[in-house]
Formats: sequence, structure tokens, C-alpha cells
Amino acid sequence: MREFDAALAASAAIVEATLGRVLPDNGGPEVRLFEAMRYSSLGGGKRLRPFLVIEGARLFGVPLENAARAGAAVELIHCYSLVHDDLPAMDDDELRRGRPTCHIQFDEATAILAGDALLTLAFEVLADEATHKDPGVRIALVAALAKAAGPNGMVGGQMFDLAAETRPLSLEEIMRLQRMKTGALFNFSCEAGAILGNASDLARKSLLSYAQDLGLAFQIVDDLLDAEGTEAEVGKKVRKDAVLGKATFVSHLGIEKARNEAHMLGERAVSSLDIFGEKAEPLAELARFVVSRRA
Repeated sequence: MREFDAALAASAAIVEATLGRVLPDNGGPEVRLFEAMRYSSLGGGKRLRPFLVIEGARLFGVPLENAARAGAAVELIHCYSLVHDDLPAMDDDELRRGRPTCHIQFDEATAILAGDALLTLAFEVLADEATHKDPGVRIALVAALAKAAGPNGMVGGQMFDLAAETRPLSLEEIMRLQRMKTGALFNFSCEAGAILGNASDLARKSLLSYAQDLGLAFQIVDDLLDAEGTEAEVGKKVRKDAVLGKATFVSHLGIEKARNEAHMLGERAVSSLDIFGEKAEPLAELARFVVSRRA
């Protein structure tokens, strides 16, 4: 586990440096926007999605600098989604990663613009020749991330999540919601490494199977943390789902069954990596980390 912790920290540092280079940082009337973008993207988070990109790309011998740029792009999307999710019109949160949310630190208008800017910057990063010399690969990355982040992926899942506040959902509907809202970016993060490395269909399918189970396990643990964790541990408000009466894995399955389901999904995710052998051990360790995390 120490080796995994070190690998996760090293990956986060690489992505942090890449984000620092691609995020705007200059003066002018728009400087407040740049400050809000950097505030919302730098200096926090475990960078799990970029870790998936970097370790998936490593399986196929992709240069680290290319993988880091793709990882930074998916992290920009993730950060934009958090900025918008925290707004009063959405989840109305005042705390994120243990500090004030973007709209609290700045203001609502700036937070909206910062989210918009992070979203569009992600595609600018992927489209740049520095991400990959082959324009066909860059186009494939842009298309895959657009699909994962758009109406049939993360954004559609967020709309589905809002609907869950006004009507009960079946367990099958909850699984579909989370595959869109959370799982789609996990899927892209694993797929990105395969795209960068021109991987075989079998390799891509194996990584996708891993990502799908990992994404669901991640969300179940999120639900468990909301039900059992503390604000100090999680870095944001807890017990929100119960207050809103939202249907979650925990509300449907109960604490113990939900925890067992997360462990089963984690084990199944690890088994999907068998074709890669020891090279995929960091990804296997990530699945174990996701299931056991406390924040």
C-alpha cells in the first residue's frame, strides 16, 4: 500500500504541474476568472481520474507527458462539474475539499464562468498537438470526453439526479444514474490511455469493464461516506442524501449490503485486469483503495 500511496502522490504532483501550466495566469479585466479557475483546480483532490489515465496509458508505453495532458483534461472536466454542482441552484454546498466552494470564495456569476472556462479548456488541451502528434488520436480523445461529459454521460446523470429528489428510483435506475453521473468519466479515464496507446479491442474492453465496476464501487462508497462519515473526514457536508430523501445505494440496500456490494465490485474490477499481469497492479491497488477510502 505504501508503494501505491507513493504512486498516487507522484501522479497527482505530475497532474498538478500540468494543470498549473495549462491554466491561465495573467492580469487584465478577466483576472478574477483566472483566479477562480485556479482556485477550483489546484491544490486539492486525490486526482483519481488522472491516475487512471496515466496508469492505463503506461500499460501501452505512452509517454508520460502525453498521458499527463489527457489526465489534466479530465480533471478540468471533473473540477468544472464540482464548481457547478456546488452552486445554490444545484446542491447548494458551501464546503468542498475542506475549504469554501468557488461561489462562496468569489461569487455565483464568477463560479458559473469559471466552470464554463474549465470545461472548454479541457478540450483545448486535448486538441493541442502536445497531447499527441496524431490528429486522429486527438479527435478520438475529444469525441470520447465529449460523450462522457455530455447529455448522455455526466450532465445527463446530473439531471437524472435532480429528478431523484422528486420521485423514488428503483435500484436499476440508481445504477443507471450513477453510471452516467460518476461512471462516465471513470470510463473515459481508462479509455484515454487505450486511445493514446492504440490498444487492441480486447485491452480496451478489459479496461472498460474495470472502469465500470470501479465507478459503481466509488459511488457506493460515496453514499456510505455521506451516511456514516464526518464533515472533517469527507471535506464537505454529510447526511445530505437523507435530508433530501434521495434514493441511493445505501437507502435501497442498507449499510452492510451496500458495503458488501462495493467490495464485490472492487474484486470484479481487479479481475478484469488479469490480461495485463503485474503491469496493472497500480490499477488493482486503486480499486482496493476506492473501496476502503474514508474521504
